Amino acid sequence: MPLPKAELHLHIEGTLEPELAFRLAERNGVELPYADTEALRHAYRFEDLQSFLNLYYELMAVLRTERDFEELADAYLARAAAQGVRHAEIFFDPQAHLARGVEMGTVIEGLWRALGRSEETHGVSTKLIMCFLRDESAESALATLDAAGPYLDRITGVGLDSAEVGHPPVKFREVYAAAAALGLRRVAHAGEEGPPEYVVQALDLLGVERIDHGLRCVEDPALVERLVRERVPLTLCPLSNVRLRTIDTLADHPLPAMLEAGLMCTVNSDDPAYFGGYAGDNFTAVQQTLGLTEDRLRELARNSFLASFLEDDEPRRARYLAEVEAYEFPRERA
Repeated sequence: MPLPKAELHLHIEGTLEPELAFRLAERNGVELPYADTEALRHAYRFEDLQSFLNLYYELMAVLRTERDFEELADAYLARAAAQGVRHAEIFFDPQAHLARGVEMGTVIEGLWRALGRSEETHGVSTKLIMCFLRDESAESALATLDAAGPYLDRITGVGLDSAEVGHPPVKFREVYAAAAALGLRRVAHAGEEGPPEYVVQALDLLGVERIDHGLRCVEDPALVERLVRERVPLTLCPLSNVRLRTIDTLADHPLPAMLEAGLMCTVNSDDPAYFGGYAGDNFTAVQQTLGLTEDRLRELARNSFLASFLEDDEPRRARYLAEVEAYEFPRERA
């Protein structure tokens, strides 16, 4: 039985495994430029964030119908549950679908078919976070927020993702103010490839409550001190950092030092179909490679529930936290 955890940094489009991609391509009459699933997996080798994004958006072409999005989400939830995820706050990228002629309602209704029954079928509670693509215009983000109007009862918050360098958070100040006025929670990718200043902008100009990634905050001691003082959660994605060359090897990951500094870190999978592991795989990897103790692993799991947007259901949060405290790590047989 895996350690109970919440997943707070997960792009649903990034859970598209090659087998499902080919199945949906066949069903929807989409021709993929790969001979088979093995050839596609071979393409999952990236030089940086942009090389990943190019493939990520290319494969989205297979997602056309509500059924497609339902199957995508259901497949993720099954895998997540098997790795100990009890609560998932799931990102989706509507602009990437709208640009292909797929309507907002198709995406959200499809995802909700899976999310709406997830607790019953997988034992996983869920929330949905709509992300804006930072390499698109601020006007496009505002139009996307407007298009989501009829579905706000199913959307918990907004996020900011895609190519970071050259697209500072300040660009999206207006849409985040509009989202706040609608009562939506706010998160943003910052400090993955972009500088620590982007983390500061996300906090001060966008009013975010969590920083997605935030890895480069360690370059600014004053920022680290602030993040510790204000208990700002960081949704780290260790295997993603290695695959995208943000760090050279997992052994170089600053997670132990970040925890030692008092930062409120969580461990997540980002785009697990592309980066070699789901939430539990990331926990196992950091435990084995970075030598994290059981107390540190429990801290990461505890942080994930404390950082989750469960203010509307504190008894549920308390139950999840109790599961973390009661968890007994497996012992090796003598």
